[in-house]
Amino acid sequence: MSLTAHIRSHRKPRRSASTIAMRAGVASGVLGTLAVATAAGSANAAEPVTQTLELPVLTGDLAAQVAQSAQATQQAAANYQLQAERDAAATAAAKEAKKDLAEAKAEATKKAEAARKAAAERATRAAERTTLTSTSSSSSSDSTSSSTATGSAAAVIAFVKAQIGDAYVSGGTGPNSWDCSGLMQTAFKQVGVDLPRVSQDQSTFGTQVSLDNLLPGDILYWGSAGSAYHVAVYVGDGMFVGAQNPSTGVAEKPMSYDPPTGAVRVL
Repeated sequence: MSLTAHIRSHRKPRRSASTIAMRAGVASGVLGTLAVATAAGSANAAEPVTQTLELPVLTGDLAAQVAQSAQATQQAAANYQLQAERDAAATAAAKEAKKDLAEAKAEATKKAEAARKAAAERATRAAERTTLTSTSSSSSSDSTSSSTATGSAAAVIAFVKAQIGDAYVSGGTGPNSWDCSGLMQTAFKQVGVDLPRVSQDQSTFGTQVSLDNLLPGDILYWGSAGSAYHVAVYVGDGMFVGAQNPSTGVAEKPMSYDPPTGAVRVL
């Protein structure tokens, strides 16, 4: 008996083609089933994941848009407020400029009117000076007769002449400084005549007299009666004494120096 006859072959017996084909089909079916199941499972699992990831992204974009919109709204409001403030400032500046212009025009008009009145007054005084000079030269007899003062007039004239050289001070009533009406009031008080305090009232106190018929002791005034701006006393011989101005103080001057507008007699 041969020894090799009983040894089994180490090679595996070949399977039949039908067996292999069957096993391959089964395996393919199993794999296909697994692939379908896996795909289905993956699809089912992916859908909620996709939704979960997209929601934060959409929410974040919306918040950013809202923030940008709010910022734009705030900026627009700030710009509107700034423009409103600028418009208000411009309007206020325009009103102020208009007011200043109106005030400047009013002031200019006032000054022009004052200058016109002053010029007219100077012209009137110059004309009166000329008239008075010619009248004085042609009426020497009148001047002689009016040069002698007696009684109360003499006392008034003596008082004012005693103050010649004193200072002129607005509102002054003596004893060493005077204004024009203050000197007149004090002088006439020496003879018991109570004159009003200011030149406007003194120019209407007593009887109006012509400059051609003056007597010593008559009160001379400059400006119109009731609104006179200066007064003095006529002392005779074509002369007057008064508190003229800060430059001259109380002084005696000829009528031609500054011809008066009118005169009143109180004695």
